[in-house]
Amino acid sequence: MSRMVGTVSMGIRAPIIRSGDDLAEIVTGSVLEAVKEGAFSVRDRDVVAMTEAIVARSQGNYASVEDIAADVKAKLGGETIGVIFPILSRNRFAICLRGIAKGAKKIVLMLSYPSDEVGNHLIDEDVMDEKGVDPYKDVLSLERYRELFGYTVHPFTGVDYVDYYSNLIQDCGAEVEVIFANDPRAILSYTKNVLACDIHTRQRTKRRLVVAGAEKVFCLDEIMTAPINGSGYTEKYGLLGSNKSTEDKVKLFPRPCQDLVEDIQARLLAATGKQVEVMVYGDGAFKDPVGKIWELADPVVSPAYTAGLEGTPNELKLKYLADNNFADLSGEALREAIKGEIKKKDGSLVGNMAAQGTTPRRLTDLIGSLCDLTSGSGDKGTPIVYIQGYFDNYTTE
Repeated sequence: MSRMVGTVSMGIRAPIIRSGDDLAEIVTGSVLEAVKEGAFSVRDRDVVAMTEAIVARSQGNYASVEDIAADVKAKLGGETIGVIFPILSRNRFAICLRGIAKGAKKIVLMLSYPSDEVGNHLIDEDVMDEKGVDPYKDVLSLERYRELFGYTVHPFTGVDYVDYYSNLIQDCGAEVEVIFANDPRAILSYTKNVLACDIHTRQRTKRRLVVAGAEKVFCLDEIMTAPINGSGYTEKYGLLGSNKSTEDKVKLFPRPCQDLVEDIQARLLAATGKQVEVMVYGDGAFKDPVGKIWELADPVVSPAYTAGLEGTPNELKLKYLADNNFADLSGEALREAIKGEIKKKDGSLVGNMAAQGTTPRRLTDLIGSLCDLTSGSGDKGTPIVYIQGYFDNYTTE
């Protein structure tokens, strides 16, 4: 009889990771210990994934508020800085903002509306429409914003982020002026020195500012790209993907870790004889339909992965085959016909009607989202995820 179980995603418990720990040894050992307990047996093309957090922790990749302040001041001059399009997050941005504020005399904080880039809403879109506000062209002062929308709090955190960020900046010794706009060029009426804090749109934002006459423009991925007084750093992503560690320190996104995933793959091959794929994952790439928050606040889902995870799915839609190609079949005849069609797959299915509706996202984005949902972000204690059957199909025995 054919195997009845398809894809399985399992959280693997691991020790608390500290700076300097041998993560390759810990991840390999945790997986093999789970195998000894009978949780699963290792197969070719299984996937082992670990959170970016334990990678960065093992690297000791941290930066303090003072480190951030020094880098911001050196790059943007230390006077008036426009800080535009930050996400609304105590975990993701607040500590970074403390460092930014300590590196300037005045911050002109420009918030996008009705929501930030990842879907945290400042105001209700329906209320915005009722008030006749055009988010594509209207620039609102803080006074006008309060007049129109009052004091609103985030539905999940209960925080008024306008007040929260304003007070945080002032507590760091800088003046603050808050405006609301969605065209990055609006900031140039206030200052020509700008720190663009958006994540996935940052390159376009910077280009538009430079063309419009900005003097100094940096993005978050250009802050903390080298050590400051012995701090951590991330060459490619800077402050992007950082998380709060303490009230005065952030954990940065991992430094290059391709060697790590390949080391773990080699260790598992030596121990089991199986070719297992390995990846590092951060935020999943999905949107919450109720809260409207798009989860991906990291610059990428996966900063490192083994070669077998390159590419996108190449799958046929079973229900399409059943309803169209083989509508006159049922039971075992239908099953065998569909299996035969799958076995005939050859090359890319792009443009094939039988592939319509399958997900054209990168494998690492899909698997990373599965891992993020499996491990969670709280106290499950499973920063390693083991996946079996992801590359199986209906013909796999």
